[in-house]
This record gives sequence, structure tokens and C-alpha cells, in this order.
Amino acid sequence: MKEDSLSPEAQNSYTAADIQILKGLEAVRLRPGMYIGSTDQRGLHHLITEVVYNSIDEAVAGYCNRIEAILSADDSIRVSDNGRGIPIDTHPDTGVSALETVMTTLHAGAKFGGRCYKVSGGLHGVGASVVNALSEWLDVEVRRDGKTYTQEYHCGIPEGSLKVNGTSIECGTTTTFLPDTKIFGDIYYDFDFLLQRFRELAYLVPGVEMYLKDEKRDKECTFYFEGGIKSFVRYLNRNKLPLHPQPIYIYGNDANIVVEVALQYNKGYSELVLSFANCINTADGGTHLTGFRSALTRVINDYARKAKYIKDSETSFLGDDVREGLTAVISVKLSEPQFEGQVKAKLGNAEVRAQVESVVSEELNVYLEQHPNEAKQIIEKCLTSARAREAARKARELVIRKEGCDIISLPGKLADCTEKDPSQCELFLVEGDSAGGSAKQGRDKRFQAILPLKGKILNVWKASSSSKMLAHEEIRAIVTALGTNINEQFTLSKLRYHRIIIMTDADVDGSHICTLLITFFYRYMRELIEHGHLLVAQPPLYRLKVNKEQHWIYSEEEKEVLVRRFEGSKTEIQRYKGLGEMNPDQLWETTMNPESRTMLRVEIEDVAKATDIFETLMGEEVRPRRDYIQAHARSVKNLDI
Repeated sequence: MKEDSLSPEAQNSYTAADIQILKGLEAVRLRPGMYIGSTDQRGLHHLITEVVYNSIDEAVAGYCNRIEAILSADDSIRVSDNGRGIPIDTHPDTGVSALETVMTTLHAGAKFGGRCYKVSGGLHGVGASVVNALSEWLDVEVRRDGKTYTQEYHCGIPEGSLKVNGTSIECGTTTTFLPDTKIFGDIYYDFDFLLQRFRELAYLVPGVEMYLKDEKRDKECTFYFEGGIKSFVRYLNRNKLPLHPQPIYIYGNDANIVVEVALQYNKGYSELVLSFANCINTADGGTHLTGFRSALTRVINDYARKAKYIKDSETSFLGDDVREGLTAVISVKLSEPQFEGQVKAKLGNAEVRAQVESVVSEELNVYLEQHPNEAKQIIEKCLTSARAREAARKARELVIRKEGCDIISLPGKLADCTEKDPSQCELFLVEGDSAGGSAKQGRDKRFQAILPLKGKILNVWKASSSSKMLAHEEIRAIVTALGTNINEQFTLSKLRYHRIIIMTDADVDGSHICTLLITFFYRYMRELIEHGHLLVAQPPLYRLKVNKEQHWIYSEEEKEVLVRRFEGSKTEIQRYKGLGEMNPDQLWETTMNPESRTMLRVEIEDVAKATDIFETLMGEEVRPRRDYIQAHARSVKNLDI
């Protein structure tokens, strides 16, 4: 019989008194990640969007046409709208004003019954109260019924009762708050990220003016659109060559679900599909995205067979074939959305899939029948994609037959590790044979593998097919080393290393190679980035030697600080432009040792913005790239020529 792991004394000491009950908003402050995802910059931005979404709900309901957010010089945020204003009469259950109830009680709001808001993003009723709980202070001003009401809070606790603060001929709500530095640490807002969100909302709710201002950096922007998501798709395709002149617009309203889809093909090879539910960006997709993809693949296959573009003996298009070069926006509005988690990154309503699939199937089929020229261009684009996919498959099979085995053997220049658990393994993609040699000598062979790369890899953003990409020796080596395959054969569970580390020289060429590698992973293995597997090593720029001591310097700012610190002493500064200039033990100490190294994780905060940047910098069109370089030339620092 197995013995108890706890002694009788220990068991008896665990009593009802040990069960802690968190009251009010204490749970939010104790576990903020459960409510806003994280306490980094993304969490800060989530606070802002939670308040903005409340104003958006007013706009969708038809009571608001202007929303503004101001990032103040003291790091506080002020969000204001001209909606109806939060109710201020006494709530029958709490005995305090409705405003105080909403701001201090989890799962309190006007969005559960559907009487006040038929469509809402804040169905959980925790947005305002969570923002309040995670703020050092928060002030709310409500304008309604000819009066102005105010109430102040500290860490979610009211500082006093609701006050009448004057008269007003306007209506609306203004919420001003300062995120608590005890929870978030240093406060820094990404204006460009928030600007992108405001632009999205202005497209999704046409006729509403969205204003954003950053007082500290003296930036501001106003968005106002009347074209809706059709204009949104045109904007996303602005630096691309459209296959057909106007986006295809699809609309359906049935079973209390409004479905809007706009899509347009371009001559590029990347897919950009954004999905929204009640104006919330569902970055992880959900049932609305699944329904759209299913309908798109089926309708295009049916039309292609009916029009004899695909013969009866030929296989149908796969999903990847019909989505290559596609830009689309999917927006659904429904009364009871079921989001996965408070950050609302994925929609889970099963009925939405069927509704989106039905609407898209019917309307897209009508469009193709009525626009045969556009339909022909779309089908020919899909045919080209399917042929390229088939060519890539045959190329892989040819390699397998040559190897005489069921799997492609690992590249010969790969110095593999001995550990077999992928979660413990890391692969360094190293620029050049010289640096690769130092890395092989300096690594820990137990869990670190080294794959040296010769020269600059292919710019896959311009590559017309995956077969052309796989013909490139260095890329083929990466694909076979990782073991996941690409495109429709990509299998994340077969990944041989859970940390893939790009390690290039600290110069212009090294930066270019790093960019080309990130471009490859973004286009063909985006899941690796989404799951946090891709990192970039940060080798030192300088070695500062003071007498017998040496200091590794990773930035120009750090160099200036240390030079001033040791001013007057005998110093020697060495600039490292190439990894091969370091001895193996130095490379280990500065860049490869998990105990002392610095790594940057590659993350995708905004797919639309990321795709747009890749298209601008790596795509076929020269003009957008030239304009981008001219616009950002003055902000370049430490250019190494």
C-alpha cells in the first residue's frame, strides 16, 4: 500500500481557514493575466481597447458617432464618446448607482439581456471593472439628462459617491485612468499599434469618427470611412496588384446574425484574411473564419468544374490553392457571441459557421456567374497555385526516392544535438561557415544543434511557387532539419527543435539575412512564430577591455555609458562585425549560454500590419519600398556601411 505523502500533523493543519475568498476586484489584481492576457505592453493596450469597445457598442447601436482616445503626457489615458452615457440611477440589487455597479462589480453590464445592446463585444461584463481594478486611479464623467456626473476610484475602490458636477447639453461618457505601475511596470504605449486598431474600427463601423492622440510624442490621427469593409480590403491591397478591380462584397442577415465579407485577389502569393466578431479582432479566428474558408473552397471548385477549368479526372483545389493571393475581411455581428477567454481572440459559436458558410456560398456563386471575366482570373490564379503545389510535391518525392528511404535525410552540414526531446532542443541558424564552426565548437552538444547557412537565402516573398523555394539549397536544408514540412503538409507536432534561433552578424548583411529568414518563416511556417518558437540571438557589438577586465556591450547607448564610467582608465574597444571574429568560448559566453545570453522572440501582434510591411519591403513593387525608405530614413540609427 502506498504511504500518505503528508504526515497526520500536516493534514490536520489544512483546514477551512486556509480557504481564501477574494472579494470584489481583488481577484483581478491578484491574477490580472486571467482577465487581460498579460501584464506587458499587450495588456496595457488591452485596457485601452476594453474601454473603447464599450464606446463602439454605443456606436453600433446607433447612439454615438465620435470616439476619441488621448494618451496623456503623464501616461494616463482618456477615452471619450458622445453616446448615451452610462446610467447613473440607483441599481435595485446593489443599492448604489449603475455607474458604480458597472465599475466595481465583475459580470455587471447592460449587455446580457439584449434589450439595450443587440450587438456587443463586451458580453462578459468585466471590461470596465477590470480596467478600474488594474488602474492606480480612474475617473469617470457621465453626461446625460442635462447634467454632468463624476466619480473617482483608486485601485478599483470608489473614493466617494457619485457627484453632480455641473450641467451639460451633451451626452456621453469620458473615462480617464492611469494603469498601475505595480502591475504593469514601466508604462509605454505603441501609438502605431493603437492607430491600426482605430483604423480597423473606423472601417468596421462606417460613419463613426475615430480620433487618437499621443500628447507625449505629439502625434494624432483621425479616421472616418463610409465604405465599410469593402474600403478596408482596398486599403489592405493598396501596395499590391489587384487581380480584379473591385472587391467582392457579400452581405447576409438572418437568424440574428449579420454576415459581411469583402474579398479581393491580388497577384501576390500571401494570404491575408482578417476576422471580426462584433468589431473585435478575432486574431485566432473561430467558427466565422472556418465557415468562410469552407464556402470559398467549395464554391470555387464547383464553378471551376462547371466551367470545365477542372476536368472530371483531375483533383479539386485545396484550401491553400484558393487562398493564395487572397485578401479578405470577415465581420459578423450577433447578439450572444461566445468568445474563448476574456481577451476574445477566438469565436466559438457553432451556429455562426453554418450561417457564414450559407451566405458566402450563395452570394459568391451569384457573383462568379454574373462576372465571368473576374471569375476566369480567379480560377486561373487557383490553377497556377495548384500546379505549383503539385510540382513541389513531385520535387519532394523525387528527393525521397533518391535517398531511398521514407523520409528526407537530415542535411549533412547540420551538427545535431544528442537530446531527443524537442522541447529541450534548440537549433541555431548561423550565418556563414566560419561562424558556424565557432558555434559548433562553443555549443552545448546535449541540446544545441547548429546549421550553418551560406550566403543570403532566397526572398520567398517574390518566389512564385513553393517548388522554386524548395529548389534553394539553404531553404531545403532548413525545412528538412526542422521536420515539419510546409504548406498543407505542415505539421507542428513534428518540429524537432522548440527553439529556432537566428544568429547573424551585427552588420547590414547580417540584418538582411535575418530579415530574409523571418520572411521565410512568416510565409511558410507562421505557426512556428505564433507558438513562440522563433527567436533572434543578440550578439555583442563591442568588447571593452579595462586592464584585465572585459565587458560585453550590446548597444551604442551601453557603450557610451561604460566609456564615461571608465574615463581616464586604460581601455581597449573592439568592434565585432562578424560572429566568426569571436572565439568559441566567447560566442558561448555572450550569445549561446542560456544563463547569460539575450534573445528576442519574434511575435506577430498584428497580422495585417505585418503582412503589409513584408509586402512593402520584400514584394515586387518598387514604389512602396522607396516611399517607406524615404519616410523612415531619418529615424535610422547605427547604420553600418
